[in-house]
Amino acid sequence: MTAENTRTALGPDSGLDEVFELAQQLRVDSVRSSTFAGSGHPTSSLSAADLMAVLMTRHLRYDWQHPHNPANDHLIFSKGHASPLLYAMFLAVGAIGEEELMTTYRRAGSRLQGHPTPVLPWVDAATGSLGQGIAYGVGIALAGRDLEHEPYHVWVLCGDSEMTEGSVWEALDKAGRHRLANFVAIIDVNRLGQRGPTELGWDTGAYARRAEAFGCRALVVDGHDLAAVDEALTTARDGQAPTVVVARTVKGQGVFEIADAEGWHGKALPDDLAARAVAELGGVRHLTARGHRPPAAPTVAPPAPVRVVLPQFRTGETVATRVAFGKALAAVGDRPDIVALDAEVGNSTHAEDFGKAHPERYFQTYIAEQQMIASAVGMAARGYRPYATTFAAFLTRAHDFIRMAAVSGISMSLCGTHCGVEIGADGPSQMGLEDLAMMRAVHGSTVLYPSDATSTAALTAAMAYLDGISYLRTTRGAYPVLYAPDETFPVGGSKTLRSGPADRVTLVGAGVTLHECLAAADALAADGVPARVVDLYSVKPVDLDTLARAARDTGALVVAEDHHPEGGIGEAVLSALAAQRLTPVFAHLAVRDLPGSGTSAELLDAAGISRTHIARIGRELAGRRAGG
Repeated sequence: MTAENTRTALGPDSGLDEVFELAQQLRVDSVRSSTFAGSGHPTSSLSAADLMAVLMTRHLRYDWQHPHNPANDHLIFSKGHASPLLYAMFLAVGAIGEEELMTTYRRAGSRLQGHPTPVLPWVDAATGSLGQGIAYGVGIALAGRDLEHEPYHVWVLCGDSEMTEGSVWEALDKAGRHRLANFVAIIDVNRLGQRGPTELGWDTGAYARRAEAFGCRALVVDGHDLAAVDEALTTARDGQAPTVVVARTVKGQGVFEIADAEGWHGKALPDDLAARAVAELGGVRHLTARGHRPPAAPTVAPPAPVRVVLPQFRTGETVATRVAFGKALAAVGDRPDIVALDAEVGNSTHAEDFGKAHPERYFQTYIAEQQMIASAVGMAARGYRPYATTFAAFLTRAHDFIRMAAVSGISMSLCGTHCGVEIGADGPSQMGLEDLAMMRAVHGSTVLYPSDATSTAALTAAMAYLDGISYLRTTRGAYPVLYAPDETFPVGGSKTLRSGPADRVTLVGAGVTLHECLAAADALAADGVPARVVDLYSVKPVDLDTLARAARDTGALVVAEDHHPEGGIGEAVLSALAAQRLTPVFAHLAVRDLPGSGTSAELLDAAGISRTHIARIGRELAGRRAGG
């Protein structure tokens, strides 16, 4: 803000009457910005203004001019729809200007989006999908205490409606279990949700009892009593326990016409009502807030480069790709910025190999996949490279967290194991058959599906250097090692394992189906039908050149995948061919019926993706090509 617009600067020593004036300013600016935009959530902002005015002047330790100071506290708006309030706070501290807030909020090209994202340097992670910000806060608090060893606190503003999300209680459970005394959640209990009263209304005691049941300290306050709020936040910062401040508030507080009134959620005030509201709140102010600064951060020399030595495997030996992943992850963990997270299946996924090698950077979230991804997001926001691993089927429970991580621009590595019908007797509840579609649809994602131990190790290491969300799909059973240790596997590439000038059909597989394709190619060769075999280990991005060449050379493609037909390898191949305007004879073998239990061989055959089916379809396509 310019000097001529600044009348009073509020700091930690300011009286509560002055803090009240700042709260009123936050309310006024929330109304003004949302009314100008014609949309937004002003009533949700008005209810929490007193809480945030006390926090920002008296308890938040933050250097607004240096948002990347490692000693800064962290403020997360889990109720991201209250962005008018957050941006009004940024205006009050001088981080943004009045013109930007009042003329660009929610407009095309503006960094002041409807829900906050890290395009703003003071925002750690995108919020707006309710129930996620509090979970990110746990991840950041873990990083601060156990990885960075910094004294910062994490403050999370939550809405009462989002407290019905299961992810909230996964987060509080982990905050309590880890005794994260640097973590504070503030619940804005304003009684009203989007369509009417919330589940618990103003029953602050119920919120408190639930928080305490998960091992957190609960403090119940009147959210508009500044002295009570100040006392609660002072206690919350005492370093004794993770704390949940349960604050009873009024939605639309300070504006008589909309206070505690239904039907105003997510609605900007019309011009006439906004003018009356601003007048009732005492008019436009130009106060600035100067809260506590964090302690000076010591200068830390960057870590020395680490040469990662990957495990090596002998060609022909049988190794499960999940086993190779675990060994490679432990090796990649020699880099000090690598962390690993497990959802209590590390002995099956082999993520526990990392835990044995690097226990100080291995985090157990138990069966809480949403919190596992949220903790990974929090740690990534603090500069670490997380690898989060569970069964592919169970990653689907965390899909919204993965989606929002992409909105945040987070870079992290995921591994889904026990994919497809190949897992055998455990049955369909354990079979990852949707994961490729899920991960291909994530913005900016990379999807990798190795077929042997050597390629798995190489791609596990490669993920540490990829931007965005990268996903590695691994198989339960052990299969022969196909590649020598010095083979390279560039992301976006593929491997052609069988090829000749007379090839009449191309068989495309990955994971277990690549081995089935190789066996099918042998059977076809015995029948005088030469077949090309492509290992499509990079599903996104896909190898356009190799696929186009195969389509032109052979005129017929068979894609076999241990996945549902929607969104997997077959559709990736068809999209690639369409981009090249190629229309070869095409067959797509995938898991189309609901599988049951059985051996791997039985289930692959029942699904129509075994070597027998691939060879049969290959013969048919080669014959159609020859006949055409």
